[in-house]
Amino acid sequence: MSNGLTRRELEITDINEIIKILDKSLIAHIGMVDGDEPYVVPMNYGYTMENEKLTIYLHGARKGRKIDVLRANPKVFFETECDIQPFEGEIACKYGMAYASIMGKGVATIVEDVEEKKKGMSVIMKTQTGKDFSFEDKMVSFVNIIRIDVETYTAKHRPIPQR
Repeated sequence: MSNGLTRRELEITDINEIIKILDKSLIAHIGMVDGDEPYVVPMNYGYTMENEKLTIYLHGARKGRKIDVLRANPKVFFETECDIQPFEGEIACKYGMAYASIMGKGVATIVEDVEEKKKGMSVIMKTQTGKDFSFEDKMVSFVNIIRIDVETYTAKHRPIPQR
């Protein structure tokens, strides 16, 4: 985990709270660089957290812009959020949004190993549904599984201000 936050009082460091955010968010925005242009894709994801080491799994088509971009530059940035709730204030600048989020960077790998592809799909489905699934070799041959080995991440919670 990294400490790149400006507002330290909003930082979450408790691993159990971080896992709650990962479980509730369900969509990750994956930022990539396509040549000299930014490219962001919202995606369903799955994750594993082992000894505070976060790994994110994604799935997608075997061909397309996302895969081409990742092959050319596997460095990615991700962001996910949950518990979004707008709040009002007495004046315009006191309006805002309560939320919890995680963001970080890592390196994406397009998984070729069939067993790891099956694991990745199982992890995605567990995160998305809370249920365990198993996959046969043929089922995972139709998709790409992308593994993001997360290098650094931060978690943040902005609550509704007390009045």
